[in-house]
Amino acid sequence: MTDARLFVVVPAAGGGARFGGDVPKQYADLDGAPVLARTLDRLSALQPQRMFVALSSDDREYERRIGVRNDVLPLRCGGSTRAATVRNALDAIAADCGRDDWVAVHDAVRPCVPVDALLRLVATLASDRVGGLLAVPLADTLKRADGERVARTENRESLWHAQTPQMFRYAILVEALRRDMHPPPTDEAQAVEAIGARPRLVRGSAANVKITYGEDLALAEAIWKGQRP
Repeated sequence: MTDARLFVVVPAAGGGARFGGDVPKQYADLDGAPVLARTLDRLSALQPQRMFVALSSDDREYERRIGVRNDVLPLRCGGSTRAATVRNALDAIAADCGRDDWVAVHDAVRPCVPVDALLRLVATLASDRVGGLLAVPLADTLKRADGERVARTENRESLWHAQTPQMFRYAILVEALRRDMHPPPTDEAQAVEAIGARPRLVRGSAANVKITYGEDLALAEAIWKGQRP
């Protein structure tokens, strides 16, 4: 990846209202360890310069459930949206990052991202001036709703399902996330698109599931167990 360094930011400030349960979903148990711990273990395959976990200011679970990791620094910089949380994290690590360094942002609740997909992302983007994201082409038929009825079937050609990590040059990501967007961007790539840049799509994996609802945890655990050596 030339001489640019790689930093990883994991936004983990959400409360997970849709997930339910007694603790935020990033701390739910996945095969004997918290989801966030599994995610950090998987991301270590990238061998980043440093990993940062962006937490809410009132998080009381991280130290108890994750503990001290030499390669991970928790940042209590959570904002009201994902975009605000990532922006605050970028501001917090500004002294560590050069303009052309890479920042890979990965969902705390995507513990099953395959190592080969992570390495493919880094290799594909090595000489890219902007960055890109893992994604998979849309395979299902896409319906637009009108209430509880189908309004029409949308053309799925050229549509991709965005995943994470999403990896961009530090300066580009900072510029993109400092712009006010209403509504706020739902991922980093959308913010980068808004400044006129075109993120590169890198083939991801169907195994890279995001835990949003309670039933997603069972699916993620099944995938995780199937990925064991």
